[in-house]
Amino acid sequence: MAKLMKWAMKPFRRVPCPPMRFPTSGFNIVPSSEIFEEERFEHIGNGRYYPANIGDVLNANSWQPGHAHIRKALDIFTIPRSGGDHPYLLHRNPTHRFSEDLFKAGLLQILQALDYLHTECKLVHTDIKSDNILQDIEDKSILKSFAQAELTNPSPRKFVNGLPVYASRRFDLPKVFGRAVLSDFGSAVREDEKRNHDAQPNVYRSPEVMLKTDWSYLVDIWNVGAMVWDLFEGRHMFCGDDPNGKGYSMRAHLAEVMGLRGPPPLDMLRRGKRSHEFFTEDDIVIPTGVSLEQSEQFLEGRNKEMFLVRMRGMLQWRPEIRKTAKEILQGPWLDDQAE
Repeated sequence: MAKLMKWAMKPFRRVPCPPMRFPTSGFNIVPSSEIFEEERFEHIGNGRYYPANIGDVLNANSWQPGHAHIRKALDIFTIPRSGGDHPYLLHRNPTHRFSEDLFKAGLLQILQALDYLHTECKLVHTDIKSDNILQDIEDKSILKSFAQAELTNPSPRKFVNGLPVYASRRFDLPKVFGRAVLSDFGSAVREDEKRNHDAQPNVYRSPEVMLKTDWSYLVDIWNVGAMVWDLFEGRHMFCGDDPNGKGYSMRAHLAEVMGLRGPPPLDMLRRGKRSHEFFTEDDIVIPTGVSLEQSEQFLEGRNKEMFLVRMRGMLQWRPEIRKTAKEILQGPWLDDQAE
């Protein structure tokens, strides 16, 4: 019977696409001494990875049932950032910021995820950043254009000991925002317990974490407010670059927060176990002449006003008056079409 069903279904099977033939010439040859993205990592070595060429079809027991439950990488690349380079599995062209519609769709889904996490699961994520937000590829055209670009304009590459090393190729911005999924709960903590340990990615760190006061789920809201600025404005809201040239520091970060959101409440400073480390006579200069209105560069009129209302709600010094995910979701703009 099984054989009969298999025979009956045969005409309806999808014919597999023939393998694409990518160019073997016509690309830029890069000097072998030039360092490509992931080669900056200490653990990278020629003998530790399978030497694959663009266009290779690799068969690794894809019939095995577990194969369907392994997430496959579409592309592997590296982005330099403070504290060292970081590997990513999907890269959005950093010169392309999200359109308003794409941005609103992403923010809406992230806030819905946080509302569920905070109200139903009673958990605080504490580590919200772009590489912990997975996104379905709804707009398949970016994959087709990616492959076509490789056919017509092959990626630059170099050869080391006869093996190819390719420069990364970037995906176009999608026309439709696919389903966003918040991931990596390795740093999550229970919401009903007050804590004051260090948490969160450096540039997205909330004031209560930096000052070392008790904190709970509203640190996630500040985290999202700072992170979405990267997605829409194309740059960090806070960088925390210390003037001593040693990279990120919390004192520089707090100075930037004060420049943008005003001075911290005195009672919050008194509660902070680390406040005395930052507010000293030799502290760094507070930035002046900056505001959310001036920093936001891409919206106008009502849309800008509604966006900044939400940003102010997320970026309050006092966590007790910071908006919750549910509150930020309410009202116009997020569900509106861009004007």
